[in-house]
Amino acid sequence: MWPLDPSRKEVLRFAISCRGLTLMLQAFFNAIIPDHHAEAFSPPRLASSGCVDQLVEGLLGGLSRWDAEHFLFIAEHGYLYEHNFAFFPGFPLALLVGMELLRPLRGLLSHRSCLLISVASLNSLFSVLAAVALHDLGCLVLHCPRQAFYAALLFCLSPANVFLAAGYSEALFAFLTFSAMGQLERGRGWISGLLFALATGVRSNGLVSVGFLLHSQCRGFFSSLVVLNPLRQFFKLVASVCLSVLTLSFPFALFQYYAYTQFCLPGPARSIPEPLVQLAVDKGYRIAEGNEPPWCSWDLPLIYSYIQDVYWNVGFLRYYELKQVPNFLLAAPVAILVSWATWTYVTTHPWLCLTLGLRRNKNSKTLEKSNPGFLSPQVFVYLVHAIFLLLFGGLCMHVQVLTRFLGSSTPVVYWFPAYLLEDQEPLLRSLETVPWKPLVEDFPSGQKVPRNSIMGLLYNWKTCSPVTRYILGYFLTYWLLGLLLHCNFLPWT
Repeated sequence: MWPLDPSRKEVLRFAISCRGLTLMLQAFFNAIIPDHHAEAFSPPRLASSGCVDQLVEGLLGGLSRWDAEHFLFIAEHGYLYEHNFAFFPGFPLALLVGMELLRPLRGLLSHRSCLLISVASLNSLFSVLAAVALHDLGCLVLHCPRQAFYAALLFCLSPANVFLAAGYSEALFAFLTFSAMGQLERGRGWISGLLFALATGVRSNGLVSVGFLLHSQCRGFFSSLVVLNPLRQFFKLVASVCLSVLTLSFPFALFQYYAYTQFCLPGPARSIPEPLVQLAVDKGYRIAEGNEPPWCSWDLPLIYSYIQDVYWNVGFLRYYELKQVPNFLLAAPVAILVSWATWTYVTTHPWLCLTLGLRRNKNSKTLEKSNPGFLSPQVFVYLVHAIFLLLFGGLCMHVQVLTRFLGSSTPVVYWFPAYLLEDQEPLLRSLETVPWKPLVEDFPSGQKVPRNSIMGLLYNWKTCSPVTRYILGYFLTYWLLGLLLHCNFLPWT
């Protein structure tokens, strides 16, 4: 059971409040704004819907836009079309678990309605747990409870908010990734590796997280050279590195092998409803019973690489076209944020960065004490992770996804704004704590509880510093605008 920590309790309360507000606003926006007719994946509904189903669709239908339709389709019909394999199975499997919990309502609700309820409830749960996991991770890494607290509150107002609520895998991925990072900071490598592997089964960029395990193992190797047998430690390092790579690669490899068995190996014919077969004919979707796809003959037959190339046109600098300028502007704030964080950290710790954060000397503990918060030496590996994701996303992906890509993958997006707020906002000093008057018997009298400093800054917007206004303005604008646009099939993907 979690200890009764007032700051964690406030993070939990604020996260739940934000999830509830998000669900209400998406339903409101979905009701008052007509849906845009986008050229997105839209499979036919095979079952008739009753009055209750129409009510569920009206309340939660905004959560099923854009890529969410793929996840809902996979959860209902499995991996039927070739391009479905761009979406990893972790989140659809979670939806199926949610469906089982709703089994008593099957007579009242259609399959799709149960899926929408599962999306709303599970992603709300995962988002709340991710906020708490980020708070705990911040306390372990930053050694600054205030910045950890501010960062967790900012996560509740994430610019990627709509993707943490809709039928996307970001909320589950964030929860697993932040939890894995926290377990690694506690020295629980096996649990961390398992959580990272589960995250890889949710999103492909989970593979990059192997860098955390490798960095931790290399750091342990260099620190043990002085007192232990170097050769023995080297072989131990090689074994642990290989095991880490295999563990995190296993879900990805297993998913690729499953696709290979479906499209490249002979097997029994699959029963496919006629409307879905007709959709494949009309849209040119490939199903397993058709001609063998070209990737089957590759030396390394990876369906994921093929889909990203052929269906989504993902590749190095392919998105650098004049017509994509609006999407680059959409991604600019988060790119600037991570770039600014990188510059601040590197100019503060040039030697630490040159030695890849592996060097340990007698000044290390002094460095940690003199630089708590975002500038802590422990942040180095997280910053490298964020930089890699930014460079890869900015050069090789559809750049407009950078906000949700980074917002669900790296704590740096929240740690650095928290550092800026504490460093450059004088008003926070008067908002930090108040005497705690216990309203329940669980808390001892005299204990102090942090105020929700972010809400305090919003209430005092006019007196905030420019940096605070820029940060909170960015977070809140994307938080709200994403709900307004995404839930109506408008371009916010």
